[in-house]
Amino acid sequence: MTAGGHAALEKELKQLKSVERPAIIRAIAEAREHGDLSENAEYHSAKEKQSFIEGRIKEIEGILSLAEIIDPTRLSGPIKFGATVTLVDEDTGEEHTWQIVGEHEASIEAGLLNMKSPIARALIGKEEGDSVEVRTPGGERTYEVIKVAYV
Repeated sequence: MTAGGHAALEKELKQLKSVERPAIIRAIAEAREHGDLSENAEYHSAKEKQSFIEGRIKEIEGILSLAEIIDPTRLSGPIKFGATVTLVDEDTGEEHTWQIVGEHEASIEAGLLNMKSPIARALIGKEEGDSVEVRTPGGERTYEVIKVAYV
């Protein structure tokens, strides 16, 4: 996991523990005041949300306890975890830049590519100038590696 991904999970954990958890406890207390709990939709909804929040807290705590933080700026060479890679789709000419990160910090919209994705797996070990064939859900794609950076 990158330091940025670790920090984002810690921030989410803090938000859940210090804001979300107290808010849902208040919502449950308020719903209890409305009387019969067996037919109280607000109470059941709040309990369901509490269950989700507690589950997410446990999940994040587990991820963080096992996380190994890797600093990409200390890496170099062929493409590996942490690399920021610029590719050109050889069919369309479209240019894409992605950083290869762990699955818990991946966000394709933010340019963070899950290291277990087909594209990332195909890129591992490649260097600038290499051509890479990738089997994606949308079909076969061929990319040329334009730039590899560790920032």
